[in-house]
Amino acid sequence: MLAYPRWKYILVSLVLLFALLFALPNVFGDDRALQIARKDRAPVTTEELARVEKVFKDGGAKYKSIQIEGGNIVLRFDEDVDQLHARDLAKDEKAGLTKDYLNAMMFSSRAPRWMQATHVLRAMPLGLDLRGGLYLLYEVDIDAAVEQVVQSYEQDFRRVLREENIPIVDINVLKVDSDVNNGLRVLLAAGADLDKVRAAIKKAQPNLECRDATIASGAAVDCVMTPQQVRDRRDSAMLANITTLRNRVNALGVSEPIVQRQGLNRIVVQLAGVQNSAEVKDMLGKVATLEYRLEDPRPIPPSGRAPVGAKIYDWYEGGTLRGKAMLKRDIIVTGNQLVNATPGAGPSGPQVEVTLDSAGGEEMLRTTQHNVGKRMGVVFVEIRSETVQVDGKPVTRKIKEEKVINLATIQGVFGPRFVTTGLTSNEARDLSLLLRGGALSAPISIANEKTITGTLGKENIEKGVKALVIGMASLFVFMLLYYQLFGVVADLVLLANVVVLTALLSVFGTALTLPGIAGIILTVGMAVDANVLIYERIREELRNGVSPQAAIKAGFEKAFSAIADSNVTTAIAGVVLWVFGTGAIRGFAIVLTLGIGTSMFTALMGSRALLTLLYGGKRKITKLAIG
Repeated sequence: MLAYPRWKYILVSLVLLFALLFALPNVFGDDRALQIARKDRAPVTTEELARVEKVFKDGGAKYKSIQIEGGNIVLRFDEDVDQLHARDLAKDEKAGLTKDYLNAMMFSSRAPRWMQATHVLRAMPLGLDLRGGLYLLYEVDIDAAVEQVVQSYEQDFRRVLREENIPIVDINVLKVDSDVNNGLRVLLAAGADLDKVRAAIKKAQPNLECRDATIASGAAVDCVMTPQQVRDRRDSAMLANITTLRNRVNALGVSEPIVQRQGLNRIVVQLAGVQNSAEVKDMLGKVATLEYRLEDPRPIPPSGRAPVGAKIYDWYEGGTLRGKAMLKRDIIVTGNQLVNATPGAGPSGPQVEVTLDSAGGEEMLRTTQHNVGKRMGVVFVEIRSETVQVDGKPVTRKIKEEKVINLATIQGVFGPRFVTTGLTSNEARDLSLLLRGGALSAPISIANEKTITGTLGKENIEKGVKALVIGMASLFVFMLLYYQLFGVVADLVLLANVVVLTALLSVFGTALTLPGIAGIILTVGMAVDANVLIYERIREELRNGVSPQAAIKAGFEKAFSAIADSNVTTAIAGVVLWVFGTGAIRGFAIVLTLGIGTSMFTALMGSRALLTLLYGGKRKITKLAIG
């Protein structure tokens, strides 16, 4: 008698039921959309919906629908150009939406409202090659991150030595047992107390290795970062840059971005649905920050060379060059200590309203208390990478621009909240966005760039689905002709396998890529292979004179070892690719690995459940329709 435990029937039924439910949202597809949200995150009202709708109607925007979804206004479009036109209208200051609202281009599901309301039943996201968008591979100058921290150590040393009244000649950067500047040499004045110097330096930076040095000009103390500190600084710069890029992407309003580390010093950014690639690249790649310094009261030398402890900058106000300004090298606060920055308009024109963290606020308070009536300058620092041709070969170089954007007298004491003026409206907007996103810990440059249009993504989907349909149809016909009724069972199992795999990808939120579709096709082939092994075992048992029901049971039991062996070895390769692969390779590996699990489940449990329903129980079977 051929039997199958009831709990296994229940398990197979529940898995298929849930798979159908979670795979269902993928049937509806999605629309290109534009989301309009309030800056204060409050839900929009019906009055606001009417106001926004009027703006788009007056601007000639073409859209399928406009409605409130999840507390935000969502416009749906048929074409890319319509979406871009609406986005431009939303960003136009004359339309009046930029003051109170944020906008983001996105893809919105066509699934029923009740399905979207669950926040669980959602379609699997599509990768860049299927949806279209921007792919950027950034290379991070991690050595610059080490040099930046060395520069901060220099500021600390100067401050603490000044507080301890220890005279020094200068502080120079040096390189010790490293491929990057990782230390400082403090040149001491004649008669300086070395013990007192070392104690003061240890007070400022207790983790640095310091040792005495004797040079031609006199005594000195060398302080060097250890190799482990250099590695830690490089890693922290990578993590900080990833966080900053994510913040900047979010500030740009890009839906479902991917920002992840690749290798030692590279970061991958994938922005699905982005068409304005030049604007995005410009904003993401900028290393921009502010430095607040006191003005040096000494006159600028006629030679144009700054004296010790000072630095000369070009001085701009409102985008116009005013001349030169000489500021002290000691930095009061930097953009890294900013908590928030918002653009606004003041009596003197466009401005950025700045909020500092507690440490920065205390330092600003302490500085202004002792320097009322003196002038303080705001230095805008921007580092960007530029690729030029040298002898016919591309060479990437760093360009650092520093300029004073505001030089004003300290009228009173202030702490963590103040404004920065002397900007144009565009500079104020861009600067506030960069500062809100955070300053990059190290300069970055584009190592690779790909722009995939929405049309190409649509073609990829059509070709991928076409390949999947043709492949599955060919298998269905072959199995039906070769194995007859058993072929029908195999076809149903193959279809169930694709449904279960689609449900898993949707539940895990795994982006489906073109290589992922290839993984689905390969998974279907492997599922067929498992059925073929089982069916051929059943045929062999029938040729040996075993009864039909016993042949079915023996076929599943004896084919299990071969099926498990082939799938486990493939799964090992898939897991290795999943863990160590990147980009398209990883997308293929994820689908392949999940597909192996679903194909084994459907081939071993699903097939047996169906065949037991057809041939099981106490009925007398004399022949199997197995071809």
